[in-house]
Amino acid sequence: MSSLLEVRGVGKQYGSVIALRDVSTVVNAGEVTCVLGDNGAGKSTLIKILAGLHQHDTGEFLVEGEPVRLSSPREALDRGIATVYQDLAVVPLMSVWRNFFLGSEPTKGFGPFRMLDRRAGRDTTKRALAEMGIDLRDVEQPVGTLSGGERQCVAIARAVHFGAKVLILDEPTAALGVKQAGVVLKYVAQARDRGLGVVLITHNPHHAYPVGNRFLLLKRGRSLGSFDKKGISLEELTRQMAGGAELEALQHELRGAAS
Repeated sequence: MSSLLEVRGVGKQYGSVIALRDVSTVVNAGEVTCVLGDNGAGKSTLIKILAGLHQHDTGEFLVEGEPVRLSSPREALDRGIATVYQDLAVVPLMSVWRNFFLGSEPTKGFGPFRMLDRRAGRDTTKRALAEMGIDLRDVEQPVGTLSGGERQCVAIARAVHFGAKVLILDEPTAALGVKQAGVVLKYVAQARDRGLGVVLITHNPHHAYPVGNRFLLLKRGRSLGSFDKKGISLEELTRQMAGGAELEALQHELRGAAS
């Protein structure tokens, strides 16, 4: 069976700046592929290619085994690829259920008598959130009153409800405290267990390792390697992320200077 998404030797260049070079990884159903790296590592460029915002210059991008060049986020969505960005596209003063259906509102009636079906919207939102184990007090409350973690969870539930096969999460835990980050990771695991392929973008190996099945490490647009969970420990992942070899060389150099 082919993977849901696969990139093979993908590269992207903006003028003379090489943003991504020779990056390969796969995203399988029921698995989380974590993309790790510091600022400027190429994570955002990879997301934009997967989400249909930009096209790759070199290499291959395959969706369910078929080579593609996505021309827009709409085309990515039509192929079941949903992206939840760090700066969630929500309307803070609008209710949770209205944000849940934003752009796809349920209606009743026909022709010029068609109107918004509020009850169906509220009931469907409540049910979809409950299926993901999310218990909100009131789906009529403004989404801006939710915590950052709760908003991320609503966005995840929305993507699952609207039939996403692949869920791309851009730094979902970056601005959250320990407890809220844990809540979001729980729902990432739930999406994985429902058979979605999840791409988790993060710079925190301690968030990636508990839910991840595969880890792609990026640095300055290049891949440092793609590892299965059984092939790398949290300690080694953290060391690679921190530039372990460079730190060791620096320590050696500092010791030499001090003696």
